[in-house]
Amino acid sequence: MAHTAPANGTDDRDIAVVAFAQSDHLRRTDELSEVEMVMPVLHEVLVRTGLKTGEIGFTCSGSSDYLAGRAFSFTMTLDGVGAWPPISESHVEMDGAWALYEAWVKLRTGEADTALVYAYGKSSPGSVRDVLTRQLDPYYLAPLWPDSVALAALQARALIDAGDTDEAALAAVAARSRSAAADANPHAQLRGELPLGDYEVAPLRTGDCPPVGDGAAAVILAAGDTARRLCARPAWIRGIDHRIEAHGLGLRDLTDSPSTRLAAQRAGLFDRQVDTAELHAPFTSQEVVLRKALGLGDDVTVNPSGGALAANPMMAAGLIRIGEAAARIHRGASDRAVAHATSGPCLQQNLVAVLEGDAS
Repeated sequence: MAHTAPANGTDDRDIAVVAFAQSDHLRRTDELSEVEMVMPVLHEVLVRTGLKTGEIGFTCSGSSDYLAGRAFSFTMTLDGVGAWPPISESHVEMDGAWALYEAWVKLRTGEADTALVYAYGKSSPGSVRDVLTRQLDPYYLAPLWPDSVALAALQARALIDAGDTDEAALAAVAARSRSAAADANPHAQLRGELPLGDYEVAPLRTGDCPPVGDGAAAVILAAGDTARRLCARPAWIRGIDHRIEAHGLGLRDLTDSPSTRLAAQRAGLFDRQVDTAELHAPFTSQEVVLRKALGLGDDVTVNPSGGALAANPMMAAGLIRIGEAAARIHRGASDRAVAHATSGPCLQQNLVAVLEGDAS
């Protein structure tokens, strides 16, 4: 999982995000299949680079069969990609940020010069809170059916009891995130001032929790001179790493995220200051944990897109964090950014990527 590529003569190969596209994130997309939801995003990201499908060296996707309700559901979306003539393709049963990691490794080893990474999720057909319970320890936790909001509330309570935050501070995180989405993110599901609402599970109110919805995203990676040809200002991935916490929640300090800190260290985050952070924090309390783990001060712009509190399409929200950070570098709004993705209860699995633009 380290950010250093295998020592095969290509370990100094620079890889960049050269294009990013996402769908509008909606509460329901009953009229669309996964293929129909993904295809416009794939077309848009290719148009932005001028590449055709046949010019992509590697394709990798991220999704979840649990959400789709069928086995090997990702094979259907290949109809949207175009799998003939045969393509080099892979899939991860996780957020698309981990698909991006696999594609990054592929390019670093010199097996391809370009990669298409996409992810999608439709949470609307069922109860996502119940579905996510199935990822818990099957012997001790899953039989109790603690859903994702209840577990996040347990983490929030631990933070409040430790003096790291309070309910007013959490409400401010929600307000700032959705205000940012109103200003800068036309794709967001929730934008502008929203009432905090009643308690979902104390101390978390409705406003502290992510929206349930459907959406998709895609990025294109390219190596070296190819990246410079395809993008005026590539977002170079200077480091990327992912780590995991213990599966048992009772073995962890829920007020901290050592896996995030270690991934950040391995990715080179602490070598130099960043100006932007796109954090995959579905709950307001999780932003508190991540800010501490990453050592982010008030001078860092956090979640200028609104983050997962504004739109949280399962299996795509982490990839979107990388895409949003890269897009800011593309348009000159950021010079060095950190992007974070998570999966599992209470920030169980964490990925950190550090991106930089060329000096102006």
